[in-house]
Amino acid sequence: MKVMSFPRVRTRKELRQIITDWRQAGLRIGFVPTMGALHEGHLSLVKTALKTCDRVVASIFVNPAQFSPEEDFNVYPRSEEEDCRKLAEIGCHLAYCPDVLEMYPTGSTTSVRVDGLSDLLDGKPRPHFFYGVATIVARLFIHVQPDLAVFGEKDYQQLQIIRRMVTDLGFDIEIIGGETQRAPDGLAFSSRNSYLKPAERRNVGGLFAALHRARCRIEAGASIAHTVEEAHAHLLSCGFSKIDYIIVVQPETLTPLKTPVSVKDKTARLLGAAWYGKTRLIDNVAIHWDQVYD
Repeated sequence: MKVMSFPRVRTRKELRQIITDWRQAGLRIGFVPTMGALHEGHLSLVKTALKTCDRVVASIFVNPAQFSPEEDFNVYPRSEEEDCRKLAEIGCHLAYCPDVLEMYPTGSTTSVRVDGLSDLLDGKPRPHFFYGVATIVARLFIHVQPDLAVFGEKDYQQLQIIRRMVTDLGFDIEIIGGETQRAPDGLAFSSRNSYLKPAERRNVGGLFAALHRARCRIEAGASIAHTVEEAHAHLLSCGFSKIDYIIVVQPETLTPLKTPVSVKDKTARLLGAAWYGKTRLIDNVAIHWDQVYD
């Protein structure tokens, strides 16, 4: 597909005309919402959608509702032309690039809140964040009306919030979690990695290393509390300045887990968030125990 011919629409009306034609042709539609500055992680989500869908839409929209006044909305990386080039190269069929007024009409006051899940972990220091995520994803779902949507497992809390919202609001959309894509040193791809200075970038792979080591120790039967303490110490030794959390949780509810009981074939999730300089990094890994948890 040539980049020059790659379809890009900016209004719901334009989008709906295309979606209607696809629907009338009986095509299955996949959707990947993004805030742009696309990297291998985003592209892997589009590729996942392409495996089972006849047409795939990717949205590019930096959502102001996810940012507080002191956060980085105005400097958040934007590269729409390059993003569309990347989407075209992997076979995506359409980019939806609305402006703020298209997504939040003048006087808009309606928002979506997924209580409970939105107020844990990353939601504690940023209570506005997941309300903004749920609101924009719900609006995008209404605009695109996909059969399937793909979200990255790197943003694990977000993935669980979207799943809960889809169930609660009755969206007839299959939600797929896309595997986290990583650099050779284990660092999960993220648009905010561009904020890292070269010297910082050389050390931040320590987050994945700490989580990977903790996962192996916990799966082998080590104490969760002691292993988490070791992971904290490892991150500090790598130069991380602040650790927001390292925690083992039940996957769907994000309830903290401390001890296993004897039931086989269950999983948990080990989540971590830490600061290197002025950049906050998050990551997570699955824990595969032959047990389930209190």
